[in-house]
Amino acid sequence: MNRLYYGDNLDIMRRYIDKESVDLVYLDPPFNSSRNYNVIFEQNSDDTAGAQIKAFEDTWHWDHIAAVAFKEIVEAGGQTSEVMRAFRSFLGESDMMAYLVMMAPRLVELRRCLKATGCLFLHCDPTACHYLKILLDAIFGKEMFRNEIVWRRTGSHGKVKRFGPLHDIILFYSKSNNYQWKFLKKPYMKGHVEENFVKVGKRYRTNYYGNVLTGSGLRGGESGKIWKGFNPSAKGRHWAVPGALIQDLDEDLSGLTQHQKLDRLLEMGFIKIIEGQAWPIYERFITETDGQAIGDIWAFQPYTNGTVFNTDECIDEDVRWLSPQDQERLGYPTQKPEGLLSRIINSCTKNEDIVLDPFCGCGTTISVAQKLKRQWIGIDITHLAITLMKTRLRDTFGESIKSEYKVVGEPVDLAGARELAKTDPYQFQWWALGLVGARPVEQKKGADKGIDGRLTFHDDKTGKTRQVIFSVKAGQVHSSHIRDLAGVLEREKAEMGALITMEPPTRNMVREASAADLYVSQDMRKTYPKIQILTIEELLKGKKPEMPYFGTVTFKKAEKFERKDAEQEELF
Repeated sequence: MNRLYYGDNLDIMRRYIDKESVDLVYLDPPFNSSRNYNVIFEQNSDDTAGAQIKAFEDTWHWDHIAAVAFKEIVEAGGQTSEVMRAFRSFLGESDMMAYLVMMAPRLVELRRCLKATGCLFLHCDPTACHYLKILLDAIFGKEMFRNEIVWRRTGSHGKVKRFGPLHDIILFYSKSNNYQWKFLKKPYMKGHVEENFVKVGKRYRTNYYGNVLTGSGLRGGESGKIWKGFNPSAKGRHWAVPGALIQDLDEDLSGLTQHQKLDRLLEMGFIKIIEGQAWPIYERFITETDGQAIGDIWAFQPYTNGTVFNTDECIDEDVRWLSPQDQERLGYPTQKPEGLLSRIINSCTKNEDIVLDPFCGCGTTISVAQKLKRQWIGIDITHLAITLMKTRLRDTFGESIKSEYKVVGEPVDLAGARELAKTDPYQFQWWALGLVGARPVEQKKGADKGIDGRLTFHDDKTGKTRQVIFSVKAGQVHSSHIRDLAGVLEREKAEMGALITMEPPTRNMVREASAADLYVSQDMRKTYPKIQILTIEELLKGKKPEMPYFGTVTFKKAEKFERKDAEQEELF
């Protein structure tokens, strides 16, 4: 069963995720790389309440909580302790140090969760990647480092007094040398094929003259002996199968002798012996599975061939960055493209393996894992992200997806709702809005203008966007809240409004709400209460606002996914 957890990922991992139970970890922890570089390293002596990660914010600051976390890491001992003490000596009490202090115990837990055959991919930026790499060396062992992958994340940049920052870094570590791995390839570019291969009908084959099976000079042993009637030593040569000819094969021939390699290539149909020809010919036609081995630079870039610019051909198109107008975009600032996660997940997992994302955000990792028939675990500390992920899963896979995963950490009864409202009013507000499918209004804390959330809809052929405004109250409520909401509807020219309350409404509140005008949906030929009161208890039992649900638009809809019947598990 797949799991979606609300809460601090450090606590979630320690409480719920077993040792050596996960096959792949991908994490993209929040860090504001657009901030002034010097600010990140300023000394910060604030010893008040600790910061908590909120949606769309990077809030790593040195405070009392960071100081306590640092003390715990140091007292635990080992290489991680030594590295963190060195960082503290160099970085001081800066935001960068706070970031590393919060990351260290999480990375320790992630290693604990990984199977011996598992891998970790940490997505970061050039501002912090060198520190994180040293920290990962201490936690995983420097010999477990596999790659520093450069991913081009954008196609443009502002005017800055330096070379434009266009890339992110993905650090790839394995837990052991016995990790799962699949060699991934990307299709050959048309220009490369036309330059290096010969077209025969509608297919392309290797160039005979570029694929010589012998090398100059005499050698003893099998390399100089006759094979299939051909004697290389008679012409001062020896058998030598170039590595370039077999590097793309799905079979490893490295342990074979030269004659054995030739026998195997002949058996596979890659060597052609023509009567009267001086030498055997290496012949291979390009197939759909052929391609160039993927390296550690992942860059979406139009292919150029001399002065010809082919806009229909791109390098690494599957890991292209998301443009502002991209259909895949859901409005989450740090959203990563599905192609990027697909490449990572395909490289180190197989069907039914478990993928973990401890900073799940808008849910790209779990959505891709679901498409690739992997099991998944997603964790996030905001109810806004949890709501967005549930919406994305429903839009992508349909209503039936709800039976395939479980949400852990959300209130399931009135007591749980009261506790959330008490401990974190803003999270309670986001959670309550999620119950009605509304999107929170982005505003500074304390700048409440009577609008906590909105839900927009269309109910006629004009295409005009209409809206329902929501106000959320966790404490005592009275008639003035209904009057305030009525004033907000008039000011915003909104069609309807709803007051979500923890406590039951008073009789006067119900009377005032009932006295408000009705909203008339002409095309749907229905009327709805203009002002409604919804209690948390009612919402937990499944009650919804009375409104036209045709054409509702809250979060941008993810593209619906339909699995092809012919899809099969890829072979390792």
